[in-house]
Amino acid sequence: MINVTTELIRAHEADLLLDASDQYMDTLYPAESNHLIYLDELLASTSVFIGAYVEDIIVGCGAIVAKFDTENYGEIKRIFVDEAYRGHKIGTVLMNRLEMLAADRGTRKLRLETGIFQEPAIKLYQNLGYTKIPPFGDYDEDPLSIFMEKIIL
Repeated sequence: MINVTTELIRAHEADLLLDASDQYMDTLYPAESNHLIYLDELLASTSVFIGAYVEDIIVGCGAIVAKFDTENYGEIKRIFVDEAYRGHKIGTVLMNRLEMLAADRGTRKLRLETGIFQEPAIKLYQNLGYTKIPPFGDYDEDPLSIFMEKIIL
């Protein structure tokens, strides 16, 4: 197993990962079903954006964006692992760290949207205790989307 550390991302070090994520999503879904957010929102004071590092090389990223519409929750966004590093549980490391950071901030509910063609991601979220829910926040029903939630302690 490789040694993975997580740290807050403060600037543009994840740009290549975000670009790779954008390109990957473009191959799977039409533009109207891609619900991507970009660096300015990822780096906002109400967000937490972390990187996964192997020997000081960023190989994955993920974020929580605080939402305060009708309730207080965090939305998991931009979970992505470089293709060369998949299969090493880096997604699990990122998700576990994001859940800890959410709990430290007092956030007890995490939600996410993912696409139906991302079976490894869906399996990861299910294995971590996320369950399917109806669309939330600004999302509309989309046959290409799955919405999930987890209450964290």
